Amino acid sequence: MNRWRGKVAIVTGASSGIGAAVVKALATAGMVTVGLARRVERVEALRKDLPPEAAGRLHSLPCDVTREESILSAFATVQQMFDGVDVLINNAGISRQSVTLVTPGNTEDLRAVLDTNVLGLVLCAREAFNSMRARGVDGHIINVNSILGHKYVPFPNLNLYGASKYAVTAITETLRNDFRNANTRVKVTSISPGIVRTEMLPEGDQFSGATPMLEAEDVANAILYALGTPPHVQVHELIIKPVGELV
Repeated sequence: MNRWRGKVAIVTGASSGIGAAVVKALATAGMVTVGLARRVERVEALRKDLPPEAAGRLHSLPCDVTREESILSAFATVQQMFDGVDVLINNAGISRQSVTLVTPGNTEDLRAVLDTNVLGLVLCAREAFNSMRARGVDGHIINVNSILGHKYVPFPNLNLYGASKYAVTAITETLRNDFRNANTRVKVTSISPGIVRTEMLPEGDQFSGATPMLEAEDVANAILYALGTPPHVQVHELIIKPVGELV
């Protein structure tokens, strides 16, 4: 991680779960870290968990990745404050487990999943990549995916969540080709964890206590590993699962 010390990272969905673990890990590793979230007060509160020097490297900006104007505003602010972004962690993601694909009146919920998990991810990648290319930076974009982006599992009420993660798998490969065709050395990585103990699992979830789970910090460590590879090495896909997971 030495080559990233003092460089700028943006983390989407930074207010809780994996995103919160990642911003703390990156700031501790020496990166100027900007957490994007709708609940910016929760990102600000993460400073208390960090040593003073690392806390000083953690910043927050409001951003709703389902709204393009919000994404553009956040990236423009990072450009003004720090001259651009060197690393993007595309972490923002949601599920809507109260509806199935055929539940009447489910359109708003389904659209929210696609707008957050797919289109928001692509727009953030677009803005980060163009910041990197404009400054000649060999940056790195990491998409937080899921094992559900590689296999279908008949969990109840996943509706479009699995499909959205399959899209992330395809998008990551498409970005790799786009970056190469643009004659850059920007890396792209998909991190696909198994079940992670986060707020995305509803209270009393059927899997709580029934299967081993990853912690958010495990995913953050996987991201640090991918970032820490030499410039000529690209970890394109990394699947991590807890020992004994049933999925």
